[in-house]
Amino acid sequence: MKLGLMGGMFDPIHFGHLRAAENAREALGLDQVTFVPAAVPPHRAAPAASAIDRYAMVALATANDPRFVPWDGEIRRDGPSYTVDTAEALLGENPGAALTLIVGADNLALLPQWKDPARLLALCTVAVVGRPSRTSEATPLRPRDARAEDERWRIHSDSAEDEHRPMADAAGLDPARFVHVEGSHLPIASSALRERVRAGRSVRYLVPDAVAGYIEKRGLYR
Repeated sequence: MKLGLMGGMFDPIHFGHLRAAENAREALGLDQVTFVPAAVPPHRAAPAASAIDRYAMVALATANDPRFVPWDGEIRRDGPSYTVDTAEALLGENPGAALTLIVGADNLALLPQWKDPARLLALCTVAVVGRPSRTSEATPLRPRDARAEDERWRIHSDSAEDEHRPMADAAGLDPARFVHVEGSHLPIASSALRERVRAGRSVRYLVPDAVAGYIEKRGLYR
């Protein structure tokens, strides 16, 4: 079984996340992509929505595709949400699976700072999804000061193919463990979606309808 692991804040999950996962699934022939909302992100500020709400939105967003599966392991685990622990847990639940970690290009530089990156690369291949556009122009869906977490699912750059090599060499990691796939081409940022909700504006057609309805019903991001 070829298993993809897509972790993140998903605060909220949107069509950019889903399209990036689909691109990786299709390009790499993955049988399943597991979506894992972080409970306690070790390298980021606390999310705006609770872990339970973010997991619920992921479950709603992936409900119509049997190849997309939400996983609550990080929510159930005490302490910080470390990717290497999640990878080990998923492989424990899926013996013999070949695991691919799906990350955004802007998150790539942080990988050497993660817990036990060498062990992580021994457990999985890393699929780097499309690099953000170089333009600094702000749009309603991509504020100029959006965090890298929110902007990482944007337009693919041809230069991304070799971007992992300096990072891998400097950190003593095997560059052969990285592959590149096309980005989503959807310039949607979670931070911008939260801003729209706070301003009383619609996020429909930027997130799945079920997610938009959940945000409204729960009063999230007000």
